[in-house]
Amino acid sequence: MPIPTMLATFDQRTAALTQLGVVMAHLARSEPWPGHGIGLDRMEYDALDAVVRGAYATNGWFTEENVRHAFGSWADALDGEGLKRWCDTYPALSSARSPVRTVGIILAGNIPLVGLHDVLSVWLAGHRAKVKCSSQDPALIPGLIDVLERFVPGTATRITFSPGRLGEVEAMIATGSNNTARYFEHYFGHLPRIIRKSRTSVAVLDGTETPEELASLGEDVFRYFGLGCRNVSKLYVPNDFELDRFFTAVFPWKDIVLHNKYGNNYDYTRALWMLDGVKFLENGFLLVKEDEALASPMASVFVQRYTDRGAVDYELAAQAESLQCIIGHHALPFGKAQTPGLADFADGVDTLRFLLDLK
Repeated sequence: MPIPTMLATFDQRTAALTQLGVVMAHLARSEPWPGHGIGLDRMEYDALDAVVRGAYATNGWFTEENVRHAFGSWADALDGEGLKRWCDTYPALSSARSPVRTVGIILAGNIPLVGLHDVLSVWLAGHRAKVKCSSQDPALIPGLIDVLERFVPGTATRITFSPGRLGEVEAMIATGSNNTARYFEHYFGHLPRIIRKSRTSVAVLDGTETPEELASLGEDVFRYFGLGCRNVSKLYVPNDFELDRFFTAVFPWKDIVLHNKYGNNYDYTRALWMLDGVKFLENGFLLVKEDEALASPMASVFVQRYTDRGAVDYELAAQAESLQCIIGHHALPFGKAQTPGLADFADGVDTLRFLLDLK
């Protein structure tokens, strides 16, 4: 039942987030309304399901499968015990917020629900959020906040959405490209802020990977069509590594090329590399090119061979500002790039600590 209070307590907010995770888990599995125990009536549940189904009409990259995958990842993150463990590391969360600040949030729209962590963190920390959604993802996050409003009436006055200028804010969280980051710094440089730039992710193979691990690597490469900063765009492999092992393992992703946008990018990059005389390998849905750069074009991955693993670690440390995560043995497990936990802050910046420290 909704909590009849305008300013929810910390316990009420965490209980609402846990219940939101339950709702998202059902939607992730594309299940029909499970009954009033979900905390929503049939019309409310079906309205959010319609938002999930309709995301593709606004953004052709947001297939229903990928949107539901994002919902499932968030459902896991909002599990009650996991949420409690995360919150327990911030004792100040349970205290009344003073002063309450208005935090502007500019969201990216490259993958479904990107930026939801920022929005929920501001709310959880007791501040007000003024949110500007990307035109590529205008409905998913507002739809979830509508659900939170049903669980905690008054939430919609604490999290508001603006189609235009944000207006006056006292702190800023903005995510964009390297170019837009310079714009953000210019306009918001006088405020406490987190400004995120473009990043990418890599996988470091040591040659001992099992077929199952390499198959899981396909999830890190292809999920969301490779559009996320957590998607692997480059592989570091030993000199004697046979790339056929990787091609064989990721073959179940072959139908991704049937997606019009992805297929067009595959054809474009392939044609461009052929015209330029670039050497590359292909399997019909992925292009592989040996290159020292980190970020590869859509529908491709770069490969860099190595003999000294220590040199790879040194190189990655030097490029830390361009990396979101590293996949491999002794790093993030294969297949886990697109299922970040609540403590896996974007760019390694502790958003919740930033919010709690606002004066």
